[in-house]
Amino acid sequence: MNKILCSTGALLVYGGDYRLLEPLSEKLLYDGYEFMMDAPYYEELETLIHFLRGLRLYIPVIHCEKSIGEALSQTDASILRSAYEKFEQNCSLAKSIGAEKMVLHLWDGRTSDAAFAHNLDHYDVLDQIAQNYHINLCVENVVCTTNNPMEHFCALRQRYPKIHFVFDTKMAAFHHQLELLYQKEYEWLWKNEHICHYHINDYSGGYMDWEHLQSLPVGSGVIDFDVFFSFIKKIGYHNTLTVEATAVRPDGTVDISMLNEQFRRIQSYCR
Repeated sequence: MNKILCSTGALLVYGGDYRLLEPLSEKLLYDGYEFMMDAPYYEELETLIHFLRGLRLYIPVIHCEKSIGEALSQTDASILRSAYEKFEQNCSLAKSIGAEKMVLHLWDGRTSDAAFAHNLDHYDVLDQIAQNYHINLCVENVVCTTNNPMEHFCALRQRYPKIHFVFDTKMAAFHHQLELLYQKEYEWLWKNEHICHYHINDYSGGYMDWEHLQSLPVGSGVIDFDVFFSFIKKIGYHNTLTVEATAVRPDGTVDISMLNEQFRRIQSYCR
């Protein structure tokens, strides 16, 4: 049975008050959270851990703080050392609240994948740190400026044959790579269970259309989710899926109705 999660990034603005997760959790028709780690939370990490453990909610996935991927593309020793320290803090958070998987942007930010070969070398160390905390590290198909996510997935699999991935529908559609998932050439992605988590978002733009790179609710963009869910059902995928569609309104309130409709819709697809 698939577990349908809600990204805390859909509920909170960047670095927002995570204490809001408690009242919101009572209104959501979901199975649990994917917790998004933001940079401001490092300053109160122990307080954050204490709060999340006290919630006693199902949080099987942590989204690693995004700027770590950009930092890994640098050559400055102090920046790299800080990136590793922050990554270990993310792993400590994950273990402390009982998470099993961590989503990683191995490339991200202004540099994007321009230094991918450099970041590729760092993966092994990150994975070893994650293993020390009994965390399954999963690299996401983050959008690129230089090459494309599937090319990087192939390079990572060749270098690290046991690697795991997160497949984001919006990011794949941004590069016109969603349909690659269904092709025989890439069946290794699911036959060998390299993909062990999905982010479910719609997309309304064209090829590498940066102005339309937003996380949209299923049904509000161009992605054919009938085909997508039929495929993952056919291949027997039974694992975690996260809804990331932004639900924070301009006035700061959360569109609970929209999110619950997303959960109902995805649940019906997965039956």
